[in-house]
Amino acid sequence: MPPSETQSALPSRSRRRLLRRIAASGLVASQGAAAAELLKPLDVAPSSRTPGAPVLEHPYGVPSPHEAGVMRRSARAWPLPGAASSMTPLGDLFGTITPNGLVYERHHGGVPDIDPDQHRLAIHGLVATPKLFTMNDLLRLPAESRIHFLECSGNTGSEWNGPSGLPVQLTHGLLSCCEWTGVRLSTLLEEVGGVSVSRGAGSGAWLLAEGADAAAMTRSLPLDRILESALVVYAQNGERLRPENGFPLRLIVPGFEGNTNVKWLRRLKVVDAPLQTREETSKYTSLLPNGTARQFAFEMDAKSVITRPSPGHKLTTQGYYPISGIAWSGRGTIRKVEVSTDGGMSWRLARLNSVAQDRALTRFEADWRWDGAPSALLSRATDSTGYVQPTRAALVAARGLNSQYHYNAIQQWRVEANGEVRNA
Repeated sequence: MPPSETQSALPSRSRRRLLRRIAASGLVASQGAAAAELLKPLDVAPSSRTPGAPVLEHPYGVPSPHEAGVMRRSARAWPLPGAASSMTPLGDLFGTITPNGLVYERHHGGVPDIDPDQHRLAIHGLVATPKLFTMNDLLRLPAESRIHFLECSGNTGSEWNGPSGLPVQLTHGLLSCCEWTGVRLSTLLEEVGGVSVSRGAGSGAWLLAEGADAAAMTRSLPLDRILESALVVYAQNGERLRPENGFPLRLIVPGFEGNTNVKWLRRLKVVDAPLQTREETSKYTSLLPNGTARQFAFEMDAKSVITRPSPGHKLTTQGYYPISGIAWSGRGTIRKVEVSTDGGMSWRLARLNSVAQDRALTRFEADWRWDGAPSALLSRATDSTGYVQPTRAALVAARGLNSQYHYNAIQQWRVEANGEVRNA
């Protein structure tokens, strides 16, 4: 029998015993016909009857044609093709690293074609010695690689007004996680002689980051909050950035909302106050119930979602299923994830499948035996600051319904008696 809904995660030895009991009680029995086939001589596999494809048929590797449906998708038709987004197929992925070809996109002016040999990064403003850096200059500086998630602030905005009915790719898919390689922001500021702005009471330096796309994406960032964590990167997951992800250069600000991680980075200007650009006034602010605007809400709060099973999947038989998902927080690491199969009436700890990393995706898993009855699957994350992922009711009570950004409420999936999984 499966563990109690209120029981903590099982130790590995108890879990092995549990899995053996599950197998003995039906999983293997349901495969009896297939097991009987093993008593017969095995046929030669069709794939063993002829040589396979030659080496270098695809000089740059491609997925199996059987995985052709695993691709980025848009949740809606966009009036301007260059001002649009596409979403990562979270329900079809494993582990925590997003393949480069599936990293979500959000563009405001299309994807520019930039010659890296001609590209320059300007660092100027309130610095001792303004400089222009070529890509070769940056490659000659000390490099650092770190794994961090990237999430659009509009991710899951479809759920503000209640269940949208959409699958996990189209609710949570403005989210990816990669290994980023580049130069620390602090190293670059040392190269220009440091910041030369006085820091009196209540004052501090800000950094204006600007992209080289047609929208000239521009954001102001508080320098003291990002100085030691931000990277100016030229590679992701071991290869140069893809064009849609900022080639040849982008800013990575771990834990901050996606639009601050400016792509096609062309300049960094040190200033003494935020410059109130379009993207931090008319955009990426949230209207609160009292009529004020929530501005400069940079960090993405703790969040989790079950990716398997999720809408689009169907349970084909009663018995054991692992509940798997991802959790993340822009304020630190994931401390724990809890799972409920009864709509939140009771909770139990899930297993974290790896050591939680700072501001990166964490994969969780919980054992579950489906008895064929309708069920409601939920997960909630707690991060290293003690923050607990809220219910939708709590989030709406705090922020109202006039926002489309920073929605991080607990997500529910309904499993029907026929095994279909729905967003409801």
